[in-house]
Amino acid sequence: MPSPASLSRPLVLGSTSRYRRELLARLALPFDTVAPNVDESPRPGEAPRALALRLALAKAQDVAARQPGAIVIGSDQVADLAGEPLGKPGTHARATAQLMRMSGQTVVFHTAVAVVCPTSGFQQTDLAPVTVRFRTLDAATIERYLHAERPYDCAGSAKSEGLGIALLEAIESDDPTALVGLPLIRTTRLLRAAGLTLP
Repeated sequence: MPSPASLSRPLVLGSTSRYRRELLARLALPFDTVAPNVDESPRPGEAPRALALRLALAKAQDVAARQPGAIVIGSDQVADLAGEPLGKPGTHARATAQLMRMSGQTVVFHTAVAVVCPTSGFQQTDLAPVTVRFRTLDAATIERYLHAERPYDCAGSAKSEGLGIALLEAIESDDPTALVGLPLIRTTRLLRAAGLTLP
C-alpha cells in the first residue's frame, strides 16, 4: 500500500524537457510538470559538476516555492570537456562547433537530480556522471547528424537516444538513463527517501 506521504503529496517535475518527462513517465507515477524560472548561466570558474548540481537544486527549489505541498524533482545536465562546461547549443552553428571540439575526445556528461519537499523539509541531490568517448567526426558526418536530429536543446549537442549514438565509441555509466537527461536509479532512490512508495 502507498504510504500516507505518497498519497497526500503530489509529484511535480520541475522541467520543460520532453526527454525528462518521458523518462519520469516510466515510473508509472502521476505527476505534473512546471517550468522552473532559473538562470542557467555558469558562474565564473564554476566546475561542470558543480554547475549541474547547483542548477538541479535551484530548479527544484524554484518550483517547490510555488508548490510547497509537493515533492518536486529538478534536474540538469552539463557536458564537461576537459573541465569546460558545454550547455545546450541553441543554434546549428554552435552545435557544429561543439561537435567539432568533441570529435575524438572523452566527454563527461554530469546529470544532476534534486528532490525537494518544503512541507517535510526534505532536500537532497545526487549526481550521475556518464563518460562518453566520441568517434573522430568529419564535417559531413556532423552535418548529416544535425540535419537528422536537430539536437539544439541537448547538452553538448549529443542526442544519444537517437542518431547521436552513431557518433560514439563507448558509454560508461552506472545509471543508464542519465545521458538522456534524468538518472532514474538515483531519482527513485531520492523519491523513496522523500516518502514515495515505489516497487
